[in-house]
Amino acid sequence: MHSLFPESWCCFVPKDIVSGDFYWFDKEGDYKLFGAVDCTGHGVPGAMMSVICQNALNRVLNEFNLTQPAAMLDRLNDLVQEAFAKSGADIRDGMDIALCNYNEVTHVLEYAGANNALYYISNGLMNELKANRQPIGRFESKVPFKNHEVKLNSGDFVYLFSDGIADQFGGPQGKKFKYKRVKELLLANAAKSVHEQKNNVLTSFSAWKGNIEQVDDICLIGVRVG
Repeated sequence: MHSLFPESWCCFVPKDIVSGDFYWFDKEGDYKLFGAVDCTGHGVPGAMMSVICQNALNRVLNEFNLTQPAAMLDRLNDLVQEAFAKSGADIRDGMDIALCNYNEVTHVLEYAGANNALYYISNGLMNELKANRQPIGRFESKVPFKNHEVKLNSGDFVYLFSDGIADQFGGPQGKKFKYKRVKELLLANAAKSVHEQKNNVLTSFSAWKGNIEQVDDICLIGVRVG
């Protein structure tokens, strides 16, 4: 992660010892690729899913030579369903993912998402790129994934995440943290160093959770583009 994006950070907090969430970074030519993935379940079942999905993601890049995020997700969906079909069981598990590539020459970011959106901060403003409302895996009325492109400025921040932090119960009334607070937290810390951003997010999450049990795995990535 730091070899591709020196100013980057990740909050990775499994609910159990092993996790259904994982983060993924790779490089192909001028493209720096990265993603935050949330597989069905947590603990050992989630971790087994993450092994299948990470292997499929590596195949999409290295075997099929795809770098456009939407095309990668379409192929990823096929590979995951093929893996499940070989088991002979009726498996309906899958994953949500926010997947990007960043062209370090043109400064264009491409993104596609399965249920998981992307936030980016440019010129002091928070922006959102929305995901397709469908997972990787079996889903009725599936459509091709949409590819988004945005031109970024040097120093802009990009954030990818699973739903674990937004779904955490806590606070004075035991309610969910929700994405609105995630946005406010990221925007309030965007001008700070990567170490301060990570520490402040973890501190805020811990304070919100209090003594309530963690409900899901948490994965949140922050990347400053060059």
